[in-house]
Amino acid sequence: MSTISAAQMTTAVAPRIDALDDSATAAGGIGRLLIVDDISDNREILSRRFQRRGFDVVEVDSGLKALEMLDREQFDLVLLDVMMPEVDGLEVLRRIRTRKSRSELPVIMVTAKSESDNIVDALELGANDYVTKPVDFAIALARVSAQIERKRAEEEKAGAYAELHETNKQLEQRVSERTARLLEANRKLAAEIAHREESDARSQYLAYHDSLTGLGNRLLFKEQLEQAIAEGANIQSSLAVLFIDLDGFKSINDTLGHSIGDLLLNSIASRLRNALQETDRIARFGGDEFAILQSTGQQPQNAIALASSIVDLVGSACVIEGHQITVGASIGIVTEQADKCDPDDLMKSADLAMYRAKLDGRGTYRVFDLEMDTLAQARRLLEINLRNAFVYNEFSLVYQPLVTLNTGRVTAFETLLRWHHPQRGNISPAVFIPVAEEMGLIVQLGEWVLRQACAEAATWPEEIRVAVNLSPAQFSKGKLVSAVINALAAAGLSPDRLELEITESVLLEKSDHNFAVLDQLHALGVRISMDDFGTGYSSLSYLHRFPFNKIKIDKSFIDNIATKPQSAAIVRAVIEMAKAFGISTTAEGVETSAQLAELRVLGCTDIQGYLFSKAEPPDCVPALLTRRMSADGSDDSTCGLSLVGGDLISNNIGSGIRVSRS
Repeated sequence: MSTISAAQMTTAVAPRIDALDDSATAAGGIGRLLIVDDISDNREILSRRFQRRGFDVVEVDSGLKALEMLDREQFDLVLLDVMMPEVDGLEVLRRIRTRKSRSELPVIMVTAKSESDNIVDALELGANDYVTKPVDFAIALARVSAQIERKRAEEEKAGAYAELHETNKQLEQRVSERTARLLEANRKLAAEIAHREESDARSQYLAYHDSLTGLGNRLLFKEQLEQAIAEGANIQSSLAVLFIDLDGFKSINDTLGHSIGDLLLNSIASRLRNALQETDRIARFGGDEFAILQSTGQQPQNAIALASSIVDLVGSACVIEGHQITVGASIGIVTEQADKCDPDDLMKSADLAMYRAKLDGRGTYRVFDLEMDTLAQARRLLEINLRNAFVYNEFSLVYQPLVTLNTGRVTAFETLLRWHHPQRGNISPAVFIPVAEEMGLIVQLGEWVLRQACAEAATWPEEIRVAVNLSPAQFSKGKLVSAVINALAAAGLSPDRLELEITESVLLEKSDHNFAVLDQLHALGVRISMDDFGTGYSSLSYLHRFPFNKIKIDKSFIDNIATKPQSAAIVRAVIEMAKAFGISTTAEGVETSAQLAELRVLGCTDIQGYLFSKAEPPDCVPALLTRRMSADGSDDSTCGLSLVGGDLISNNIGSGIRVSRS
């Protein structure tokens, strides 16, 4: 049998080492080594050669440092010299094995050939392998690679075992859970068979009750109503349905959160339940809506008495988690003979009556009558017609002149919106403007008015301005500034020829945002007027916050200015205050010569009203511009106005986006 020399062995192993070297380099590193040797040359040679083959190498020069390094960092293998000062390699190995096993951290001892006893001791202490000095690197590399491969194989094996163990554990858990579910299902099945009636009742409860308040839901209420109708028909009794909607509940949810809102609903549900007789039925339909059924007693007296008490009951403050909260209740009542009832019709009628209560101021009740249904049908038809009006171009604009008292000449026109329906004729703005606001069409309508008014004003003389009324919705829901910029640009109209009229309602809602919008419009050069001045809550405070160009004094103050000193005193105060602020004034609704004379004395800047002209279509504007009002308001050219008792009378002046009077 032939023997192989060390040189031949090195030659034989070299190709495999080179292959490992190439694969390690391509892989970007095959293991992390800790080389422990007190002789720096030994460490550096091994470190350099292992690094060339893709290993991540850390060197330390003592056993103690090696132990400290192993406490802080993770390694795949330790090359540990046996002979070192202070703490030798065998002691280091002993301490390592108290912490990590052979498979967790392989250790290869580096020893001299003459130290065979040390090799035996090291293997007994848990060394994985050894290499002798001088180190044959090919052998060292092969043994290091083999130990790391074995370590990783052990790790994979342990991982696979752990995964298998976890899989078995999960499987056993699923089997256990499924067994438990089967046992529970059998138990429930047995209980269901034994107590079927109780289970049916529970299922019925869940299907027919509101989960938040425990009250009946819409489905249960309808069945109770149908039953009451069927039973009442036999004894010719009457019944009543009360439909309750909370006033101001949405703001509670928006400001305090839905959890507070839910607690409030529970509190109100408890109050309502306690207020009912034993024969009454109550349900929550969802949101902030409740319904009550009365199937006994005198109607509508009993329903009215209950509704009145509920208004007071709900309206009293309650404390929810430290918040004192007050809401109201709007209630609709419908009463019918049981033999003439349809459940759906009753609920719809109660809803219509509730809606009427809200329109009449909220916090009250209304009893349904047939007129409400007629009005509801008319409202739905009006909404359809209003949408179609955009498609068929049924809207038009008219213009009412504003006359400067110093010159008697027209200096501006207020834009007023008209709707002529092909079948219904002229529809008052007082009718369709509120509907447009509720439908969300007011922004679209307002932007159309703005574009059209600017386009027509561009054809007038340059000194004549056009005024357009704005809706609060254009501030909160529209892009007002961009709409104004686009309308001016499209018409080629100078910004200082456009006046935008707002009422105090614009400033009461989101005032900071709305004032910011007004500031942007003012920066464009657009003029801003306060319309209906004095009819709101805080007109004076707004004058401090924004530099209005004009105050329009409401018609309610002008009506009695010539006959009641109190009205004249109010108008005088407004005019003097406006002068102090450098703001011009316009008196609205001037209809008589006596009113005109008083306004001249008080120093009003402009007037607007029937006395000079009603609102006219665009083709009348040139004629109006040629007119001049005399001191007493008379004029030879009345442009369609008729004189009655020395005063001019005309039809409704209307409004742009705001509601007009008749």
